[in-house]
Order: sequence, then C-alpha cells, then structure tokens
Amino acid sequence: MREKPIITYSKEPVLEPKEGCDWADTMVLNPALVLDEDGKTIHILFRATGPWPSANLKGKSDPYPIFLGYAKSTDMGESFEADFERPALGPKLAYDEQDMYVINDKGEKVINYANGCIEDPRLFYIGAQLYLTVACRLFPPGPYWEGDKRKDNLPDWVMDPDSPVGVLARRNDTVTVLYKVDLKKLKEGSYEEAFSYVGPLTDGNLSDNRDVFFFPKRMNIGGTKKLLMLHRPERSYEFPTGESVKTPAIFLAAADEFEDFVTADATHKLLAKSEFDWEQERVGASFPPLDLGDGEWLVSYHGKELPNYGYTQSFMILKERDGDFPEIKHRMSERLIYARQKWELPDKFPCPCIFTTGAVVAGDELIMGYGAADQKIGIAKVNLKNLTDYVRRFDACGNRTD
Repeated sequence: MREKPIITYSKEPVLEPKEGCDWADTMVLNPALVLDEDGKTIHILFRATGPWPSANLKGKSDPYPIFLGYAKSTDMGESFEADFERPALGPKLAYDEQDMYVINDKGEKVINYANGCIEDPRLFYIGAQLYLTVACRLFPPGPYWEGDKRKDNLPDWVMDPDSPVGVLARRNDTVTVLYKVDLKKLKEGSYEEAFSYVGPLTDGNLSDNRDVFFFPKRMNIGGTKKLLMLHRPERSYEFPTGESVKTPAIFLAAADEFEDFVTADATHKLLAKSEFDWEQERVGASFPPLDLGDGEWLVSYHGKELPNYGYTQSFMILKERDGDFPEIKHRMSERLIYARQKWELPDKFPCPCIFTTGAVVAGDELIMGYGAADQKIGIAKVNLKNLTDYVRRFDACGNRTD
C-alpha cells in the first residue's frame, strides 16, 4: 500500500501584510512561483491589497484595488525578500471611459480589463516564453470580506446599454487576462518593462471565469496542435459539454491562438465537476500542470464547502490522448492540503482557506506556495514521486484501488 505523502508546511508566514504599505497593508496572499535558471532562486508574484480612499467614487466604501508584488527566495522557499517599495504590476484605476485602454503586445489600443484589480497570479512557460494569467476586474471592489462590495465604485456610464464594456462592468465580474513576462526585467526591478499586456482569455459578459492557465506545450486536439487551457467558469452551463452542470466545474479549452479563446473558435470540454462533500460549492484548478512524462500531467485543484471544510486542495493526473483532449486517469476523493495551523485559520474571512497558486520542482521536491486565510503566504513541500504514487491509489472517479 502506498503511504500518504508527508507534506511539510511553513511554521509561520513567509510573507504577510506590510504595515504602512498602502497597497499591501491588509492582505498578502496567493503567490505565483517560477524557478530561476540558476535552479536555486524562486521568484514570486503575490496578490496584495490595502484601502485606497483617493479612489472612493461614491462614498459608499473605500475601494481595495488589488496589486501584484514581487519577492524572491534564495533558500528554496524558506524565506522571501519582498519589494514593498512599489507594486510590480498594478491596476490603472481609471473611472472615465476614454481612459480605460492599454496598448497590447501588438501595439494596439484595447480595453484594459486590468483597470480595477489584478488577482491570483499564475506563472508558466509555453516554450521559452514566460506568461502570467491574472483574474481582473474593471473597477476596484470595496472591502469584499464584509460582503459583496464589487459595485460600490461603479461609474454611472457603465449602466448605458451601449457601453463597450457591457454587462461585465455592471456585474464587475472577473475576466482573466494574459501577460508576457520578461523575467530578467522583473528581477532587475524594471517593472514597467517586465510585463506586456496580451489580452483577455475569457468573456466576462458570458461568465465570471477564474483559475485560468495553460499546459506548457501545444497538444494534438482534433488533428491540429492547439494551445490548451484550463478554466473555471461560474456558469458552467454556458459552455459546450457543461449544459447540465449547475455548479462550478473545471473545463479544458483548445484554440490556435490566445485571442481565439474569447471567440467561438475555441473548443471547450468539461473536465471535472463537484463530486465529493468537500467540493460542493466550488471546484477549480490551482497551479499550472506539471509534466510527469509518458503523456501524464499532475493537476492540482481546489474544492470549497462551508461551513465544514472551507478551501482545500487535492490532485488529479491527466493522460494525453492523440487527437482529443486529455482525460482524467486518477482523481483523489480526499482533500490532501488544508488549514491546520493557527495562522492559517480564519480571521477576516469566516472561511478556512489554503489556496495553492504556484509551484516549482527542485530535484525530487515539489515546492508549493499558498495563500492562507486569504491574508498571508506559506510554503508547502513534498517529495514529488511520493505524491504522485499516492494520487495513483485512486481511479478516475476517486475510488481507492489498493
């Protein structure tokens, strides 16, 4: 019988809110990780927020725009040195329609979907290019842990039915945006040159859509090498093969180019929906897939259920199929990573939460970064082979096979 893998966790946060830092004094969480070419340094982008009274539009509540900060570790994630002098990537915070544009990587002037906040980064390579995906809102929310404050700072013009941002702005839902990243510029602190806006990957007028990122290589889908994306729409039933699914689910999507994913040229396939008690409210992929060789991929994913579990993490293994989407070969029916330590337990939010958004492999070890209690950052480590051996104890439906 394969034993449950031993996962070690930070005894205290490796990063937490910085008092006196206006953009990071309330929450620091959900890090994306990438390993330097030296094989020793871990670079992270982390989500951070603080109150922004100067952008309070209607006096309802101070907005909390969400930024990305940069930090690095030279001791394999045991400690991090963060730059709290300025954000690495921040929203523009424009309220006038004519100001809500950005120049993309092709030199075109396009709507800036990252205008209000930039949440939950994921870093991954496709070929030699490093990319970043982030969940973005057009306008900054208020103190969202006190309830749904997404609409406290909406300008009046978004109610115009002819507005180019449409229903998306009126709901202030998230759109996932893709950036190219120049790691050399990021390390140098040349943040203005480190990120190139590519464009949206999801259609916010169709559904709020998060937990979006790619496999690091194209795959043969329908006889053509396609980009392959994971995504988690709020309204699963809006997508082909998800018509009968009334709860959030994980989807795959394939397309020729990045800009095709918001069009009918993308092909979608339901990958997994809530099956177990700890997934009843939500299920979504967590950090970018890891290549296990022989056409197999380790996919981390999260479930949510209140009040008993909160956000917890587990794993599945996918198997490539020639000409078709990968399929689930092994899926754990038990949660493997969840809040245990006092500093990981609820504070501002009532929901227990460990949320992994990035990982690197160093030697035999999988090093995962996680947000805890939606406020702080920790690191978890596990032997990768021991982890994958344990995931293989389960079949595609989550049944134990040994």
